[in-house]
Amino acid sequence: MKAIAIIVILLLVVVNALELLPAASAFQMYLSGSAVVLSLVALIAILVGRGLPRDNRTGAEAARPTPVTTRANQSDAEIVRFLAMLQARGRLVDFLMDNINAHDDAQVGAAARVVHAGCKTVLLEHFRISPVRTESEGSTVQVAAGYSPDEYRLVGKISGPGPFSGVLVHHGWKTDVVNLPRVLRSSSDRLPAIAPAEVELR
Repeated sequence: MKAIAIIVILLLVVVNALELLPAASAFQMYLSGSAVVLSLVALIAILVGRGLPRDNRTGAEAARPTPVTTRANQSDAEIVRFLAMLQARGRLVDFLMDNINAHDDAQVGAAARVVHAGCKTVLLEHFRISPVRTESEGSTVQVAAGYSPDEYRLVGKISGPGPFSGVLVHHGWKTDVVNLPRVLRSSSDRLPAIAPAEVELR
């Protein structure tokens, strides 16, 4: 019904536009009569369309988009799972989220040893990590033209095209193999917990 009303209104606009053209008076009277008829038809169509009960417009209701619920991404869940492994083996999240200013350097150092040992174990189990450059830091190295920007960060005075020569400040790290376990999702609506809350029952 709404489409019919739109068509009738468009015809009404056309007829009213034609009335502005110079023509014989009989033709103008005919157009005026047509304009009145079309106006009445358009008015009836609009009123009828508005007066339809809601039950007859189920098609329009069904066309409304349904709200989309946010679902936790599988890759996000796997990142959280890896963080959970670092927490379980090295207590990394505990260490990072704790206020270390409340502890002295000896306590922080002792905790850091536990974090270091546990997190290193996780990295070695699931990644094959190697340095980008094998030379010792402080040695002079050559960086070829067309180097990979994710493997090299050039600092200092850079001029002209490569190759570049400079002092190795940090040898960098890269990974050749990643072997992370797949996450079995218990729920698609939320990410898994990094570590469960522990409650001692009494």
